[in-house]
Amino acid sequence: MDPLARIFGSFARLKLLRLFLFNDDQGFTLSDIVTRTKTPKDAVRKELLLLAAADLIRKRKVTGGVAYSVNKKFTYFEGLKTFFRTTTNLDNATMIQALKKAGNIRLIVLSGLFTGEVETKIDLLVVGDKLDDKYLLAGVHTLEALLGRELRFASFTTEDFRYRLGVYDRLLRDIFDFSHRVIFDKIGLENLPGRKS
Repeated sequence: MDPLARIFGSFARLKLLRLFLFNDDQGFTLSDIVTRTKTPKDAVRKELLLLAAADLIRKRKVTGGVAYSVNKKFTYFEGLKTFFRTTTNLDNATMIQALKKAGNIRLIVLSGLFTGEVETKIDLLVVGDKLDDKYLLAGVHTLEALLGRELRFASFTTEDFRYRLGVYDRLLRDIFDFSHRVIFDKIGLENLPGRKS
């Protein structure tokens, strides 16, 4: 179990806190929260009641129901936001595990959100063969639920990736010209033409 989940009482609460604090300009319906956090509806209801009682979450009526959003006037809002931004991270094994059902994964590179590079357009690059979009999307959604944020990602076949790297594709330059982390490499990235040292 995540040590923060122990401190904050439950993994469900931890995921809700991350969702609200990292998306502080958005409101979410109950079904949005269930989907985005991959948490059972009963657990979400329980945590929303608790967080609303603490005045961290506010609810308001919207067309077709109720939306919940973080209370930016909560006494410890900025402190909590800073704490979660500096402590929310996933280990490499968790990320690889979430994505490996998508197919024959050859390369996973983290950028953007994972490295603090706001200029990049991509947070996650996945290269592999016989990738199943459904499983890849499910893996990305699992990571999003754990992180509390949406991820910008791209995927390529190995052949397409090698071609794009060779012609200095703008999207790949956007990743490799900035800070990035290679967490899985079966391609031999450092030895490929078009790859800067």
